Amino acid sequence: QKPYRPAETLRIGSTRIDIQFSPASPTRPWPDSANGLVGRWLLRANRSIDLALFVFSDQQISAVLQTPHRAGVPIRALIEPSFAYRPYSEALDMLGIALVNAQCRYDAGNSPWLPSLSTVGVPSLPEGDVLHHKFAVVDDQQVLTGSQNWSGAANYTNDEVLLAIANPTVAAHFQREFDRLYDRASIGVPTWLSERIDQR
Repeated sequence: QKPYRPAETLRIGSTRIDIQFSPASPTRPWPDSANGLVGRWLLRANRSIDLALFVFSDQQISAVLQTPHRAGVPIRALIEPSFAYRPYSEALDMLGIALVNAQCRYDAGNSPWLPSLSTVGVPSLPEGDVLHHKFAVVDDQQVLTGSQNWSGAANYTNDEVLLAIANPTVAAHFQREFDRLYDRASIGVPTWLSERIDQR
């Protein structure tokens, strides 16, 4: 029952920042939501997209990401290990695979990518740690960050904030964190998951 709060743009020097708070009503068009703002910024990419995400389950963001992917923009993604291989995880779509859920059904709207990515994986973390990041770096110039998970719950239920920051210095800090995690990550479809798919 919260009022809709559209994205607002402010400038600090030469830096552009878009800010939007969730939740939005599911009766509003998806592009008006915070996840819709994520999609608009991702569509600007023409050189690279790097994602470090705790949760990625919004099918519409995954669909948006296919546009730069098919245009040849390199995309890398790291997803929290405890979430990455759940049937409703968009990491699976990006890897070009699908898993049935506990009811032996595919997630609604499930759409494995073709061509798939081989640059999606999970970080290697110390025991007890989780990848709680919610950020993307676009073209080494822009950052999407905040408390907003890329999920329906964040978009339509939770109190969240999304910041879209166009500043190469800020982007460089996030890029350094992504590269640190990616250098030690397990990338691609893990053996146990391939075997599970082969057994179906």
